[in-house]
Amino acid sequence: MLARNCLFIVVCLAGAGLVANTLLRRERVLPPRLVTAPSDSLTTSLDKLNAEFHRSWHEKGLESAPTADDLAIARRLSLALIGTVPSLEEIRALEAVPPKDRIAWWTSHLLEDRRFADYWAERLARLYVGSEQGNIILFRRRRFALWLSDQLAKNTPYDELIRELLAEEGIWTGKPATNFVTATANPASANQPDPVRLAGRTARAFLGMRIDCLQCHDDKLGNVEVGSEGDLLNGTQANFHELAAFFGSAEIKLVGVTEGSKPYKVKYLYADNESIVPPKVPFGQELFDGHGARRSQLARWVTHPKNKPFARATVNRVWALVFGKPLVEPIDDIPLAGPYAAGLQLLADDFVEHGYDLQRLIRLIAASDVFQRASRAEFEITEAHEKALAVFPLSRLRPEQISGSLIQAASLKAIDGQAHVLMRIAMYGQTNDFVRRYGDLGDDEFTNRGSTIPQRLLMMNGNLVKERTQPNPLVSGSTRIATLTGRPDKQVEVSYLAILTRRPTAEELQHFVQRLKDREDRNRAQALEDLYWTLVNSTEFSWNH
Repeated sequence: MLARNCLFIVVCLAGAGLVANTLLRRERVLPPRLVTAPSDSLTTSLDKLNAEFHRSWHEKGLESAPTADDLAIARRLSLALIGTVPSLEEIRALEAVPPKDRIAWWTSHLLEDRRFADYWAERLARLYVGSEQGNIILFRRRRFALWLSDQLAKNTPYDELIRELLAEEGIWTGKPATNFVTATANPASANQPDPVRLAGRTARAFLGMRIDCLQCHDDKLGNVEVGSEGDLLNGTQANFHELAAFFGSAEIKLVGVTEGSKPYKVKYLYADNESIVPPKVPFGQELFDGHGARRSQLARWVTHPKNKPFARATVNRVWALVFGKPLVEPIDDIPLAGPYAAGLQLLADDFVEHGYDLQRLIRLIAASDVFQRASRAEFEITEAHEKALAVFPLSRLRPEQISGSLIQAASLKAIDGQAHVLMRIAMYGQTNDFVRRYGDLGDDEFTNRGSTIPQRLLMMNGNLVKERTQPNPLVSGSTRIATLTGRPDKQVEVSYLAILTRRPTAEELQHFVQRLKDREDRNRAQALEDLYWTLVNSTEFSWNH
């Protein structure tokens, strides 16, 4: 048994060494896919989008930052679409692609990777059902996320996906979309769905409207707009509960989520008795058909091609997931009749015109001039530049992005679907533990929050950073780098690529090469561990830029 275990370790080390040695020699390790030319429709839409932003900058008298380099853009896309920095393996493959095709190739590489579907499923699940596990009997969050991941992997049209979420019936294990309803099961009402929570979530997630305050009283301050774009009205308590009434007849039974016949009742402010509230949409009544089950009626209205708030809310959400910040803030409070930020309505119209194709929308945003701007420039960057997106906006990484990037940086090979199952299980467990200790942002994930002292201490002294940087030929990139190349300049360069997705500046290279040369060979692994720890704890590592 001992001999067998020793042989297994030797084979693992040999395999790891071969992979690492290939990467350090800058050989192609991922065969680049053929890069097909963008469709005429995508090129036309891209030209319009770029022109709109350039016109906006010109009208505001703002200079724009230069185009960022390919590795910086690749890092942004990787963090946005799969939640980690690129692996050294992927960087080598990217640099083997002709420069003019790199960003298109990299975008396709990520969208075709199952990591994209899994990561975005989790991000969107927070929007649809929240971040809590809820009632384990009636709500299966993991099952819901897996279903959502499958839809994203197939690139199911987004309107079709949302209609299923809103209207599906059946058992929550066999029909995972029904977990949208069962996530609100209220113990105070015999574990039946909560129409109020469902109405608030529907308005925020699919219409970009914050109408929660209307639950208790009318809007007296002009904060909530209803009616029509040509005839805006202040929201009323009735508007909220008429939307909630679409969910009032939903029931949770042994056969699953069903559509019942019970009326929705509410006692309005200053009223003496409860009233039966009929379902009614808060705007766009002309798009409402009124046929079929209540939730089906609502689903068709929400996703109607002429229901512009649905497309705008989706574009704003996707933009936020890609950029780290939404076009309109707060993300779920978009004016019903504008004015709108540059690009919002154009992208919304394009999204509808091309069949609610989520991946096409992502490709369009990733290829745009505004996404590929650098985050710094020769001129003084003001708040106006940042607000107009004349420079790429800085944003702190989410906890799972920090953890995933740290684990990926410690591996020279991509931790994707082809990675060993034990590696993926370890990454999943370590990420969950890190997020729990670091602090989860919860459902309201785009709220600006500063870094805390406990978070900084966790990065400096936590187990994850220690385990992934200390000498270990199996899980430590610094150990492999120290073992497989003796040139200090190459060791520093590869460390920067693995952690920060860039090469060191001349000053950085000179400084760290000298530090490595000062160490004797037997201490080189320790010196590279120190370098890894230093780069991981740098401000640059924990920000999207």
